[in-house]
Amino acid sequence: MVEEIDKSISFDGRDIRLKVGLLAPQAGGSVLVQSEETAVFVAATRAAGREGIDFLPLLVDYEERLYAAGRIPGGFLRREGRPPEKATLISRLIDRPLRPLFPGWLRDDIQVVATTMALDERVPPDVLAVTGASIATLLAGIPFNGPMAAVRVGLIGDDFIINPTYSEIEAGDLDLIVAGSPEGVIMIEAGANQLPEQDMIEAIDFGYEAVRDLIQAQRDLMAELGIEIVTEQPPEVDSTLEDFIRDRTESSIKEILTHFEYSKSERDAALDQVKEGVVAAIAELPEEDSIRLAAEADTKALGNTFKGLTKKLMRRQIVEDGVRVDGRKLDEVRPISCRTGILPARFTAADCSSED
Repeated sequence: MVEEIDKSISFDGRDIRLKVGLLAPQAGGSVLVQSEETAVFVAATRAAGREGIDFLPLLVDYEERLYAAGRIPGGFLRREGRPPEKATLISRLIDRPLRPLFPGWLRDDIQVVATTMALDERVPPDVLAVTGASIATLLAGIPFNGPMAAVRVGLIGDDFIINPTYSEIEAGDLDLIVAGSPEGVIMIEAGANQLPEQDMIEAIDFGYEAVRDLIQAQRDLMAELGIEIVTEQPPEVDSTLEDFIRDRTESSIKEILTHFEYSKSERDAALDQVKEGVVAAIAELPEEDSIRLAAEADTKALGNTFKGLTKKLMRRQIVEDGVRVDGRKLDEVRPISCRTGILPARFTAADCSSED
């Protein structure tokens, strides 16, 4: 059982309290994150992965309970209703900065559930849930390139503030959420009242400084608990098939990607021909050949490898050469046209008079 610890960090008088070892001891990792009277409980659990999947089965669920605001569900059944749209959006808000930090090779089932236990009408719970997801993941011992944290930045007059209240968000000119890891900013979600670009840049920098403080608080918390941040090594993978595909397709893919006269359908057709060529080459190998055996053992390996190689070469062309696959530079957009009067008019101006 994790030792019970209560840790606090302050931003201009606005405290965030982190409590571990208090609730859900059987979960892989759990934490209660509190600011003012708002408290969000987050638990993370990991289970052995399923065979045959090629993605990370991560489930992030945010839940709000009526009792958090001191209400009891009405009706005969006395049960909670369906989750509101806001809960779905906050689930996505947690997922977006969390998912990229898991290793690409991880295939274990992971569930992160955030529940608002108490709700203060002044303090939004969403960014607290994001930070709590990072702490719960670390406590669960799941391989994770964190810690990660998120804060909200508001602008009142000329002053930026961290984690503004609902009234401050409404009265201010900025509602910015910044999530980041020790490596830098991961996610930004913002709404603003036509602020200059420089103000937005300063707001992001201001928010990331607070994110770094929360990241350090998580590291200190792990040190107090004697828990090391898990950095598992990826499993060894035989690269024979990957090397075979790359050697026989890389030059052809590069040539297709630099053929800027191709339309998208023509480019896809040309890439498919290259892929079919390497499939035929593998089929001609002896039945006992290791490359053929690897391709037959994992029917998705060839397609995934070819797709990954194409994506890598396309990205390299954009980053290093500054050219997209259709020949556009990084500061160019596609031709845009606009036409009117295509559809038959259902109403005339006379039909829409104010008297009606």
